[in-house]
Order: sequence, then structure tokens, then C-alpha cells
Amino acid sequence: MDLYTKAKTLGIQTEYIDGSGHLRVTTPEALTVILDALPPSAPRRIVADPVVIRTGRAASTALSEAAQLPVRWTIMHGATRLAQGEAHERSVVWPTGLPEGVHRLQFSDALGANEEVPVLVAPEKAFGGEFDRCWVIAAQLYGVRSARNWGIGDFTDLQHLLEFAHSVGADGIGLNPLHALFDDRPGDCSPYSPNSRQFLNALYVDVEQIPEYRIDAETQGALARLRTHDMVDYVGVAALKWPALRAAFAAFKANPGLGRWQDFEAYRSEHGALLSRFAAFETMRHTFNLPWWEWPDEWRQPNDAACARLRRARETATEVEFVEFVQWTADRQLAACQALAHKLGMRVGLYLDVAVGVQSDGFDAWNEQVAISRHLGVGAPPDPLNTAGQDWGLAGFNAAGLEQRAFVPFKQMLRAAMRHAGAIRLDHAFGLKRLYLVPRGFGPANGAYVLMPFEALLAATAQESVASRCVVIGEDLGTVPEGFREQMNGWGIWSYLVMMFERDDHGAFRNADHYLPDALVAFNTHDLSTYAGWRSFSDLKTKRALGIDPGETDQGRWDALGELDAVLGHHDIHKNDLYSVVGFMARTKSRILVVAMEDLLGLVDQPNIPGTVYEHPNWKRRLPVSLAQLGSAIDIEALKRATRERSRG
Repeated sequence: MDLYTKAKTLGIQTEYIDGSGHLRVTTPEALTVILDALPPSAPRRIVADPVVIRTGRAASTALSEAAQLPVRWTIMHGATRLAQGEAHERSVVWPTGLPEGVHRLQFSDALGANEEVPVLVAPEKAFGGEFDRCWVIAAQLYGVRSARNWGIGDFTDLQHLLEFAHSVGADGIGLNPLHALFDDRPGDCSPYSPNSRQFLNALYVDVEQIPEYRIDAETQGALARLRTHDMVDYVGVAALKWPALRAAFAAFKANPGLGRWQDFEAYRSEHGALLSRFAAFETMRHTFNLPWWEWPDEWRQPNDAACARLRRARETATEVEFVEFVQWTADRQLAACQALAHKLGMRVGLYLDVAVGVQSDGFDAWNEQVAISRHLGVGAPPDPLNTAGQDWGLAGFNAAGLEQRAFVPFKQMLRAAMRHAGAIRLDHAFGLKRLYLVPRGFGPANGAYVLMPFEALLAATAQESVASRCVVIGEDLGTVPEGFREQMNGWGIWSYLVMMFERDDHGAFRNADHYLPDALVAFNTHDLSTYAGWRSFSDLKTKRALGIDPGETDQGRWDALGELDAVLGHHDIHKNDLYSVVGFMARTKSRILVVAMEDLLGLVDQPNIPGTVYEHPNWKRRLPVSLAQLGSAIDIEALKRATRERSRG
């Protein structure tokens, strides 16, 4: 079997049309690396894919021509047999009433071939929310200013943001990922390049809210300088916050407050082996100071017995417990934010983001080496906005590994994101259907699309969404695979509609009645220009100054401004300021409207410019005003008028 034939049998698309209409073919050298990086999996001859059964719907699965009838099948959950039967035709009709979950489906045919695939029994749809239409404010938590924070926004600031949002009629706050980063690399601050999607970024902890902590005069003096910066000094913040967390932990160990130790133990018990492994990984990462694949053999794979020994060893027990203490603290402070939102009657509360992948040297890649390959980077092929293509430097899931792991890593990731959220956004949701993977050492134009078990991942998403009562929004911007949105929406996962891109083939902005109901609508994203920057051409100028093709000419922007005036005028809106655009979006049927804090404050610079690392201060800009000044810096009355038809009450 030649290289390209083998790739096809494994769901690797070696040819594709890029966003500019050009045919791209993956080179043999790059394809070899991709094939070697995926876990071995034998081709199936009875059923090709995982089986999905939706509660309340008749379900059947076609058997392949290679299967020799009759085919016997058994559905198992652990050691429990849930159902069994025998198929004498090339289709199996599945019984109704099976319990929801991920089970094992065992097949054997007349020739003695034995196969096993996961079977997912799922709700008919994801959780749909208990509201008609609402709106939320999107903010970069790190950039929030307050008189009390440590030079970076924190979970106490988030509570105040929620109170502000409530006061202007919004139903929540949208945030970039809160995933755990690397405590010893604070300058690597992108929330989309996490150490782990299972745990939280400890720099968002408000240390002074930890009951056992007492701030000292030296720390107080250093904070004054951090609070004056226009950019978040991540290195400076970490240099103060981590020692403070250690001091809080030491005080907690010496004298935990009433009920605090019991709550800590409850958190550890709830998170079980996953938390134990994370704490062990962080301890070993600091010990060896090398990527995990260069660690001693004992630690190159997760080993619960080794983790238990690490917890008991005198020289490491305290460090392991400290990692757990920090995560418990972060979890409880974030939980308090969502609890406040519920108390205020906010219909969404926290709307959180889930990164598309993880750093290859981080916890998730170590913990899930079958489901995640460190040798392949997730990215995107060339398109008009990024003509060279993109390699985000992130490791993502692979189909064979997820199936072998019964989708546990994917479900755990969703559960962690939904734990304290009323809605989540799956970044680059196309990754549920296919991922564009770039082999390490090759340019982003030389990747390949690798198919994912789309229906099974949608079913797993619906399971977790209903269990957590959390709305799921799929970020479906870019080159859309045929039928993708229809299938995603059919499972109750909402679309992500960015007004900046909602234009027809002639460049005209689409009317308000074009927008889908089960969708989130926003003018822009953190990766795109702010409204003020868009109107002033600042984004085009900035990209050109950085040597990046902006994918748009000045004349194209002038035309777009004219088209915006036209669509607003068509809806009897005769201004083109931000509040006019918000008022237009508020009229759409889309159930969640997002308004960015940067736009409300009239900021020109966008939080992130894709394709840059050090050339632009990505993920660092702080808001120009403090939380206490938001009410006077924003035209509150104009905002309330623009959003009145979807505000509470």
C-alpha cells in the first residue's frame, strides 16, 4: 500500500483547496511524519465509525460489505451487558431505552472477525438555554484595572464586572480561556496556548481573598508599581503572586479555617486521579526542567502508583499539595463568580472559551499521549487573511486515540470548561469534523486535513452540555466544510456569527433577518480589529507595518464602510457609531449578542494580531480606565437604548 493510499484509509485528506481557491497537495515527507505521529489503528471490516444513538430517535447502523453475515453484537458498559442481538441483514436497528453514556459495542461475524467500537447514547440535542434573547459583555480579564488588583485582572474583578454588566442590562461576561498556563514561563501569556484545559490559570486568583493570607509591606510597595503599567507585566505579577500563594498555603497548612480543610479534601476527592496527576506533573516539570519526553523513563507516561509515591515522599509531598491548593483556590473563586451571576438573575453568567489545542510539553499532552500527538501542530491552511497559512503550535486530539480512550479526554475537557459556565465557545469548531495538522519542522502550507469522528464528538458534546446545563457555541469562522453547520446546528450547537464577515458575494452586509436564532452574534472577535480600529483603518496600517498582508485594500475598507451605512439605513438607523451597530445586531434573531469592552471604550488596538508573537503586545494591554470608572467612560444610556429589546426586564 503506497503512502497516499494508506493515508486515505486513515481519514487523511492529502489534497485540499485552500481559502484562495488553490489546490494544495501534502508532500510525501510531511505525510510520512503525520502517519508516524498517529496511534496505530487497524482498519475495521464490520463497522467503520463509532455508533451514535440519540435518545427518542430510531437508530440503525449499516454493516460493511466485508462483514460476513450473520453478525452478532453486544453492548457492554464495564462488566454489564446492556443489550445483544444478531443481524442477518446489512443493518442493525438499535434497541430503545439504552442508558445515556459511552459504552462498548462488540461485533463478531460468521468468519470469526471480532471488532469493538464505542457506542455513544446521547440526548437528542445539547442544552438550549432558558432564555429568548440576551446580550453579554466580552472582556479580557487580564486587562481589567482596579485599585486593588495586582496589576492583572482577577476573579474578584470578575465579580465586579458581573455587577457592572447586570447594572446595564447584560446577562453575563464573556472571557477568553481561563486554562492553566506555565507558572515558570509567565511571559508565555496567550490564553490559547495552555498547559492544560483541565485546570485554571492561577494568576487570576485574588490572593488577598484567601482567608489565611496576610499581605506584607514589601509586597504592598511592589504592587504600586505594577498597578501603574499600561501593559500587564506578567513576569512582575508572577514574581509577587506565586510567593504570596505559597505563603497563603503555608498559613493554611498551619491553621486552616473552619471547614476549609474539609472543603479542600472534598475538592481533591472530586477531581481524583486527574488532579493528582496534574500536581505530580507540575512537581516533576519543576524538578527536571526538561520537556516530559526527556524525563526519566518512570515519568514519561502517567503512572498513578508513581504519583502516589510522590505524594508520600518527604521531599515532594508539600509541593504536590501546594499545586492542589492553588487549583482548589482558583476553582472556588471562579465558582463564586458564577454563583453571583445566578444570584443577580443573569441568564448566562460566565461565557467561557475553550482553546483548540494545548502546548505539546504541557500536562494534557503528557496525560493523553494516545489521544494527543506532540508531533503535530493544529493550524489552518492559507486563506485571504493569512496567506502563508497558520501553525498555532498546539497539539490537538486525534480520532483513533479518542476512540481508543472512549472519548474520555474530550468529555473531561468539556466538563472542566462547563463547570462554572452558562455558555462555552469551542474555538475552531471545525476541529470536531477535521483538523488541519502541520507536522513539526514543516511550514503551515504543508499540512493535511485529518478527519475526526464528527457525529461522535457532537454526541459527546450534547451529553456534557445537558449534564452541565451549558449552552455550546461552535466558532465556525473560515472555510466551512460542506454540511458542517447544518449537522452542528442539528445537534443544538450554536453558530458564531461575526457581523464583519456576514456579507454577500458583492460585499453587502446581510440584513438582520439573515442571522440564525441559535447563534451568537458579535461585530468582531479578539483576533480582529476593534470597531474604532476598523473605522480608522488602524488594523490595516498596523498589519502592513508588521509585514503582514491584511487581506484587504484601503479601497476595500472604504467600500465596506459604505456597505455598513447602507445596511444600517435599510433598517432605519441613520448613524454609524458603535451603538448604531449594536442596535442593529440587537434586532437579529440570534439569541446571544456579544459587545466587546474594547468597543464600548472606543479603543483602537485589538487584543491579539494572529501571526505575531513578540511584534505586537498580544494579550497584554490593560484597559485605560479602572472598573470604578466604567460607568463614566461608557455612554450607558446609549448602550441601554441599543440593547433594550434583549435586556432583562
